[in-house]
Amino acid sequence: MKSDYVDLHCHSTASDGTLSPTEVARLAADCDLSALALTDHDTIAGVAEAAAAARELGIDFLPGIEISCEYPHPGTMHLLGYGVDVNSPVLTELTTTLVAGRDNRNPKIIARLQELNVSITMEEVENEAGGNVVGRPHIAAILLRKGYVKTTKDAFNKYLAPGGSAYFDKERLTARQAVGMVLESGGLPVLAHPVQLKTGNDAELDRVVKDLVDLGLAGIEVIHSDHDGALVAKYTALAGKYNLLTTGGSDFHGGNKHNIELGVANGRRIPRRFYDALMEKRSHAPAR
Repeated sequence: MKSDYVDLHCHSTASDGTLSPTEVARLAADCDLSALALTDHDTIAGVAEAAAAARELGIDFLPGIEISCEYPHPGTMHLLGYGVDVNSPVLTELTTTLVAGRDNRNPKIIARLQELNVSITMEEVENEAGGNVVGRPHIAAILLRKGYVKTTKDAFNKYLAPGGSAYFDKERLTARQAVGMVLESGGLPVLAHPVQLKTGNDAELDRVVKDLVDLGLAGIEVIHSDHDGALVAKYTALAGKYNLLTTGGSDFHGGNKHNIELGVANGRRIPRRFYDALMEKRSHAPAR
C-alpha cells in the first residue's frame, strides 16, 4: 500500500543539491514517500537517473524543472514545470538557454571575488560541480572550505546573494516564455513558493497570479518550507479562486539547506492527492 505522502520540489547534484539523483530517490524511499518530483534549477540532467532509481524502489516519479523568471519587483519568481517531456526539442532549447545564462554569470562572480582578494578560480568551481550545472552553491562551498566564511549562508550574505559584494544576476526568461515552453514540452507550469515574490499586499499578489493564469499557469505551490499555516491557507484560497492545482514540496537541497528535510515543509507533510491531481491534469492535457 502506497503512503499518503510525497515531495514535489527537491534538488540534486544536477543543479545545486548535495545528493545525486539516485540518492534523492533512495532518501525518498527511506522517508516512506510514495511519489517524488525532481525539480532541479534550469536543467533536466538528473531526471533520467532519478526516474530509474525511483522505478527500482517502487516510487512514483514525475519529471520536473524549476525556472527563474524575470520579475520587476523586490522578490523572485520561480516556475515549476511538472511532467515535461525530457526529449522535447522545446525543453532542450529552454535548458540550453538557461544554462547559458548561468555560464555567463559565473565568470563575472569569480572575477569579482578575485578583485576582493579571494583565492578562487573557475577551474576549482567546475571541479566542485563535478560536471553538473555550475551554480553559486559550488562557489559557496569553496569559500567555506578555504575559510573565507564560516557557513554557506555567510557566503551568500557576504558575497553571492543580492546585495553581496560579488553578486551578479543571471539572464532570465520572461514569465511568458517560461510558461509557454513548459506547456510546449508537455508540462504543467506551477508558481513556486509565492512568498518569495515579496508582493507588497494581497491585491498585488492577486494581479501577479492573474497575469500568470492568463499565460497558462496550471497551479500554485501552497505547501513549502517558507510557508507557515497562514500562507498555506492564503495560497490555497488563491488557487481556488482561479481554479488552479495546489502542489507542495520541501525544496530539499541536501547539505546546502541543512534545516530542510525531504518530505517535510515547515512541519507539514505533502499529501499524495497533490501528485494524483497533477497526474490527472496531465493525462487530460491536449497533445502538442
